[in-house]
Amino acid sequence: MKLNDNQRRTPMPRLLACALASCLAMSSPAVLAQSTAATVRGQITVDAAPAGQAEVTATNTATGLTRKVQASNGSYSIGGLPPGTYRIDAVADGQTTTRTIVVQVGQVATLNLAAGGVAETAPGGPATTVDTVTVTAATMVETKTPEVATYVSQLQIETLPQASRNFLAFADIVPGMIFDRRGNGTTQLRSGAQSSNGINVFIDGVGQKNYVLKGGIGGQDQSKGNPFPQLAIGEYKVITSNYKAEYDQISSAAVTAVTKSGTNDFHGNFFWDKANIPEWREQTPAEERAGNGKSPSGETQYGAAFGGPIIRDRLFFFVTYEAKEFETPDTIAAGSLDPGFTLTPELQALTGPTSEPFDEDLWFGKLTWQVNDNNLVELSGKVRNETEITDLGGLNTDTYGKSNNNDSTRIDLRYQWSNTDWLNDMHFTHEDEEFNPRAIVLAPGYIIQNSQRGTVLNVGGGQDFQDKGQDGWGFQDDLTYTGLEGHTFKAGFKYKSVDINAFEQQPINAQYSINYPANVFFLGNSSLATFQPYQVRFGAPLPGVGDRNITSSNKQYGIYFQDDWEINDKLIINLGLRYDYEKTPSYEDYVTPPELVTALRGWSNIHQPGAGYDIEDYISTGNNRDAFKDAWQPRVGFSYDLFADQRHVIFGGAGRAYDRNLFDYLALEQSKSTFPSYTLLFNTPGNPCTVDNVNCFEWDPRFLNQQELYALVAADPDRGAEVNLMNNDLKVPYSDQFSLGMRNTLNFVGVDWNTSATLVHIESHDGIIFTLGNRYDDGTFYGPGRTFGGAPFGEPIPGFGTLIKADNGVETKLNQLLLWAEKPLTAESPWGMTLAYTYSKGEENRANAANSDEHYVFDYENLHDHPWVASVGVPEHRFVGTGIYQTHGFTFSTKLTWSSAIAKDTLDCTTPTPDGLDNCAFGRVDSVYFSDANFFQWDLAVQKEFDTGVGLKYMIRGDIFNITNARNWSAFQNFKGVDGTINPVYGDHTDEITLPTRSFKLSFGISW
Repeated sequence: MKLNDNQRRTPMPRLLACALASCLAMSSPAVLAQSTAATVRGQITVDAAPAGQAEVTATNTATGLTRKVQASNGSYSIGGLPPGTYRIDAVADGQTTTRTIVVQVGQVATLNLAAGGVAETAPGGPATTVDTVTVTAATMVETKTPEVATYVSQLQIETLPQASRNFLAFADIVPGMIFDRRGNGTTQLRSGAQSSNGINVFIDGVGQKNYVLKGGIGGQDQSKGNPFPQLAIGEYKVITSNYKAEYDQISSAAVTAVTKSGTNDFHGNFFWDKANIPEWREQTPAEERAGNGKSPSGETQYGAAFGGPIIRDRLFFFVTYEAKEFETPDTIAAGSLDPGFTLTPELQALTGPTSEPFDEDLWFGKLTWQVNDNNLVELSGKVRNETEITDLGGLNTDTYGKSNNNDSTRIDLRYQWSNTDWLNDMHFTHEDEEFNPRAIVLAPGYIIQNSQRGTVLNVGGGQDFQDKGQDGWGFQDDLTYTGLEGHTFKAGFKYKSVDINAFEQQPINAQYSINYPANVFFLGNSSLATFQPYQVRFGAPLPGVGDRNITSSNKQYGIYFQDDWEINDKLIINLGLRYDYEKTPSYEDYVTPPELVTALRGWSNIHQPGAGYDIEDYISTGNNRDAFKDAWQPRVGFSYDLFADQRHVIFGGAGRAYDRNLFDYLALEQSKSTFPSYTLLFNTPGNPCTVDNVNCFEWDPRFLNQQELYALVAADPDRGAEVNLMNNDLKVPYSDQFSLGMRNTLNFVGVDWNTSATLVHIESHDGIIFTLGNRYDDGTFYGPGRTFGGAPFGEPIPGFGTLIKADNGVETKLNQLLLWAEKPLTAESPWGMTLAYTYSKGEENRANAANSDEHYVFDYENLHDHPWVASVGVPEHRFVGTGIYQTHGFTFSTKLTWSSAIAKDTLDCTTPTPDGLDNCAFGRVDSVYFSDANFFQWDLAVQKEFDTGVGLKYMIRGDIFNITNARNWSAFQNFKGVDGTINPVYGDHTDEITLPTRSFKLSFGISW
């Protein structure tokens, strides 16, 4: 594919900028401190009895941050600790006990200390005590949480094999999580049977939710890029279910991550990656079939980070930059032609190897000001800019794709205040997300078809034109009180004012359908310029409509309260209640146009008796819609430490979590009515129609001018316009979650393993579904004698077109067994391993072969008729194992992922059909596990670090992905057959695979 200068760029200017920024700081150790709340609690004993009076102080060894509390009857709790290494000093009866520990993001760690006797066992090993005792730092293990949660450490992020540098890619080492890198290079994170929309990611306590588009996370709907620079991430925690009440706008998994901060030592690093060049990778199946060699490809990633003190122990800075420059390989291959026909030379020249360029710039900066021991201020900001050419390959030629800008800016001002019993954590935030896909060229689009109207090639101008995003500010405040013995109370409030918009014109270019055999046979045409289309589909702005941008000034409110109640040294009860409320004026105040109301009511009087719904439920007056008011979310959990030593803990919980409705769905009601699409026919050889100059016209080349098409519908602009209606009583999607499990610390082969086994049950409800509102004259949906399909698309609203209505209805059910084992890497034992196994039995009341985000069902009247099928994309068995080994400056790491066949949907029309009905009158949608749909990938990385001895280290590294070159097929022939005859290619895979093929990545780094 040829691109102009502003579509390609050399990496050298940015590479030099990174190197220059890195070389500005040549003297210092690491930046490892992060900023988010962790808690250390426990008992202080003197001579094996609770201490009467004791003072406990936590001091961050990297920044000097100090927190101090008084123990009550021997119990203490220190909250608001940025994750990192702390020296814990306990003073009781004039004796001091000191313990050095490492706490993780969002962790509630239990550390029991003794003065004047023998300390109780704590995670990391036993501690002995004299007047002053210091124990080497140990990472605390959180065992007493009711959450189904697992940590991803900075060591794992830095060492495990990884191609994308998307920090979320490591989430799939957690049982129940799946990180998908699809065939086009885009990625998504999912959990269980729900779509990626239910995910929320919290960076330093602030949610990154996408309010408009799919994907759950801002900017991740259709992106090859990363939501956040990996160099800025310290570690993160993945909670797959039963999170506490502080987590909002979520119905699936929560990821809570912490960013790095500067410390009292300067530190910097620089990296450069090169991967996926043709010589370093195996061919894709599409390239093999095309026989034209490998498509141009390559992936370059580079970046730098630098941080340190401005004022020692008080003011610190941290900045980082990362870049991606990708060329994703693809192949343009024609679809099936009729026997005896071949592509013209003009069309054949448009096929063959191609690639999709993608560029991303990611910036993050942070200032941390420790005013004193009681006050902490942080200011951080992220800027993300992406440009790309996408949707090429397969049937789409080089001009038929789209360009896309995907930009994000987020700013967070945080103020934290604490004293002995109180901690207040306050955030002021601003966010600006923009998503702007555009057709590459503004020109007619040509859909070349065979005689069965199957697509052969898409040529000319594509269809996409969108401008969507969110822009606003927010305030949130969390208050924690630990002054009542045995209780940790936490309450919070959140308010956001966000302007969201969803502008689209689809299709922006008129799309002309061409019967290729008819053009070649009847007309003798061999040039695209002389092909005669039999049909055109185009969009046109309604006259009198000004700004067609669908906007809404949304207001979001949230409040919660929770209590972690430590009843005794074995039992902890977690009680929480959350309430959320959101106003969406664009939906609530919308007024259905009067002319449409008249048409709907007139049509309803004839068609709707017995139709199964009332059209009045979808006609909005501007006063009959309200914001959803019932988002009450109780969350309850417990943990029981069998022997009060944190080695064997039973835990469980139950809770409800509400998400939100995507504005992209809600906006369809208005966008479809301001830029309707039309389909007109042309009377051409091989495709005759009765010319009426309303729906059918004699072909004239002037109709290639879109303004001429507008004129054809100007007299009756509503004719044929698709009508989308939203239910006046839309609810918000939610999930109910239940879990029961046990965590154990077991000694095996002389080392401790942290293990867990958990049973999970999750039901989700009230997802939005769009169904066909059209009905036959007798009010039925299927037509006489049918039980499937036969949807009455030919029964439009008089004066308009097809009616599509939106209701709540999507549901999923999931039962899971989650098994987890971890042997941590330590200085004494320089190898580590994680093992994660997930058994899933999921089902849903809709199906789609491509993804789990489908929100249209047209073959059934509603979801009450739709069969429950196995959840699309969810395998029954999934295993992910990782390993790390360090020796003599080398780090060896590996990751192995295996899953059984992933569920795909299928259309089954094999039931014999009586005469007079078509061959799928008794068909049904179902799900199936194709034998070739299993997944296997084994990756390996080797890294060597060279220490110059003067504070400067060099690193060289090689990663091999998909060592066995396993073909992970992702698309299948899912039509089972018709009228008793099985489709001979049913179950066969197409050329599409989940990347990568076997490939190599080379990395180089410098740190100081």
